[in-house]
Amino acid sequence: MNILILGSGAREHSIAWAVKQNPKCSRLLVAPGNAGIADIADISNINIENYHEVVKLATQEEIDFIIIGPEAPLAAGVSDELKNKGFLVFGPTKSAAQLEISKSFMKDICRAAGIPTAKHSTFDNHALAKKYVSEQGTPIVVKADGLAAGKGVTVAMDLATAYQALDDIFSTSNKNVDEKVVIEEFMEGEEASFFILCDGQKLLPMGTAQDHKRVGDGDTGPNTGGMGAYSPAPVLTKQIQETVIEEIVKPTLIEMERRGQPYQGVLYAGLMINNGQARLVEYNVRFGDPECQALMMRLGAQVLDLLIATSSGDLENAQINWANDHALCVVMASNGYPGKIEKGSIITGLQSLTSSSSQMCFHAGTKKEGENIVANSGRVLSLTTRCETLAEAHTLAYEMVKNIDWQDGFCRSDIGWRAL
Repeated sequence: MNILILGSGAREHSIAWAVKQNPKCSRLLVAPGNAGIADIADISNINIENYHEVVKLATQEEIDFIIIGPEAPLAAGVSDELKNKGFLVFGPTKSAAQLEISKSFMKDICRAAGIPTAKHSTFDNHALAKKYVSEQGTPIVVKADGLAAGKGVTVAMDLATAYQALDDIFSTSNKNVDEKVVIEEFMEGEEASFFILCDGQKLLPMGTAQDHKRVGDGDTGPNTGGMGAYSPAPVLTKQIQETVIEEIVKPTLIEMERRGQPYQGVLYAGLMINNGQARLVEYNVRFGDPECQALMMRLGAQVLDLLIATSSGDLENAQINWANDHALCVVMASNGYPGKIEKGSIITGLQSLTSSSSQMCFHAGTKKEGENIVANSGRVLSLTTRCETLAEAHTLAYEMVKNIDWQDGFCRSDIGWRAL
């Protein structure tokens, strides 16, 4: 098969790495890719949110299967156009992707299907939203309704922080959201991620992970797109997973089907676990980043078969073969992230890292300038390991970090601390 992956991050690098191992993959093309992906796949520098460009590329390259990595092309309707042209595509339609694109839509699904989630209110008026926050008090959670690249959520422990989050969302300079906000109660507990492959109402649990959203050690500082992750997540016991399937995932799929928006792809359920009970925090309509890196490390070549089965409506005959192992991913980010960063700093030491089934350096935001690899975004590298125990994976990942010579980068030193 000729396979096309859309995306440019460590998520797409890890998917490409797994897909490449499958003998069904005869040619792998990634658009737009990055410096690391260029080592294992052909690269095409197109605008992946422009369906005309994507359809043209897929047609010219005689692509058999397309995997859409990030949420932005899904929100732009790229999946719909490709499917309309007869391509086999992994990724939901724009309509079904509303589960992530609009937090207010997701909450409406929860209400209609009786899904346990945080108490909330939605506002499109700044003053009314501020009044509600002052009445509810803190801690409180403020969420931009639209896509915000993983940085649209503020867990406010005081009113000043909550008000600033509202100011940012309702600012006319913020073009990524529709000046609409969802304000939620603060849920106590431990957050974890559950990944489920879905084809309408058929589903196949794909694994669990736990990521670290806050920028600093001990889960301190502002939220980010993710500073590290590990899989599996011990807090998501088999019993809790079964309950989540019955009380959260299945009712969601049934309600989506009822609305004429059947869901096909991977459904990422962000959950809050407290006293053995799970409530839904959010849905994402693609693999999480950096959770994906840990999952791909554990699953390897079988990923391609699973994604094809999902996209072709053959989930009933699919199965996942798990090893009794653990994976851990440490993200290295540019100094200043998730705030203002400087691009272009040179990264050395990458050539000293061994690539194998037990350790990989997935590139998130890199590009090549001459002979140098330089940082090109906030999150830049994902150092990912797979071992028999989480402690061994943790040790190996941080040994990899020591080999990276990058003065303008940093990472958290405590990835996996909850489970460890």
